[in-house]
Amino acid sequence: MDTSDPEITFDESGYCNHCTTALIVEKMRHPVNKEKYLQILVEQLKENGKNKKYDCVIGVSGGVDSTYLAYIVKNLGLRPLAVHLDNGWDAELAVSNIQKVLNKLNIELYTHVLDWEEFKELQVAFLKASTPDSEIPTDHAIFAVLRQMAAKEGVPIIAGTNHSSESILPRAWSQGYSDWAYIKQVNKLYGKGRIKTFPHTNLIKKFYFDRIIRQKTYSLLDFIDYDKEKAKLFLINELGWRDYGGKHHESIYTRFFQSYILPTKFGFDKRRAHLSSLIIAKQITRGEALEKMREPLYQKDDLSQHLIYVPKKLALTKQEFETIMKTPPRYYDDISPKLPRKIARIEKEFFKKFFKLKNRVLPKKNVFNV
Repeated sequence: MDTSDPEITFDESGYCNHCTTALIVEKMRHPVNKEKYLQILVEQLKENGKNKKYDCVIGVSGGVDSTYLAYIVKNLGLRPLAVHLDNGWDAELAVSNIQKVLNKLNIELYTHVLDWEEFKELQVAFLKASTPDSEIPTDHAIFAVLRQMAAKEGVPIIAGTNHSSESILPRAWSQGYSDWAYIKQVNKLYGKGRIKTFPHTNLIKKFYFDRIIRQKTYSLLDFIDYDKEKAKLFLINELGWRDYGGKHHESIYTRFFQSYILPTKFGFDKRRAHLSSLIIAKQITRGEALEKMREPLYQKDDLSQHLIYVPKKLALTKQEFETIMKTPPRYYDDISPKLPRKIARIEKEFFKKFFKLKNRVLPKKNVFNV
């Protein structure tokens, strides 16, 4: 990590605040006896899933984390419904990986296809907003669709997020993926029309999912010894999965945004956070990470193609795209409406106090159903 994160601080020993926080969170998120906790969770999911077609919902992108999660969930004897969001940017390899692996694992797939014209305009609005979080619309839609499908089937979500490979991500680099008010504000200021069909979770829906039906999300990869490189080799050798060469490169737009727009315009190289997370997890040494940082972000031929392909697909002229790249950066706090953020904080504090009181009065059955 370096000072491209404006909020980074270093202690007397040279350790940054991200490393310190990651180590604290690791102790909180990882049970002492992972196998026992995993067994309890799986048994509970199977019990609650009786008489239902599925006992959980998982998201699949074709990437390492979600693909390995699909294998683990199936290997544990669970009956998952795989959910994929098609936002128009899937690489051919991503589609191939998803179909190949799910067919081998005999997992049913539901694909939600976004309205391309509407989504395209929303992506352009984020680019014009000049914030470093243009991936937020996709992230928000993915989780919104997962929540909708989980609610429809009456089952929890098993997420592919995991602490071992995602423990570090500076707030200044990206935030607000769950903030629907922020997304609407960006569209209002820089978009062209109303958002009509885009899957989303506003405060009312969030209240329904979290407080009324008490929907659960479990990061199952935190309950196993998840090693990303070993997972890759397993998927390649056993399931015929093919590597993309970079984190989230299963999406053409994500690759272009993370490997060109972010470092060129904002000076943010997300490899720093990704590799730092692996160092914390002791899956790579700092020396190995620094060696990887010397590798080019883009092969010249690929970059030349994508510099033409991406703006064209977004219906942006070369001049319009260059204007976007030259626009001074803005950030989440510059645009996000203050009132919804305040309401969200009040709601969070209220229920934090409420459940703290409730848990003092009612005994806990186990760690998974409180």
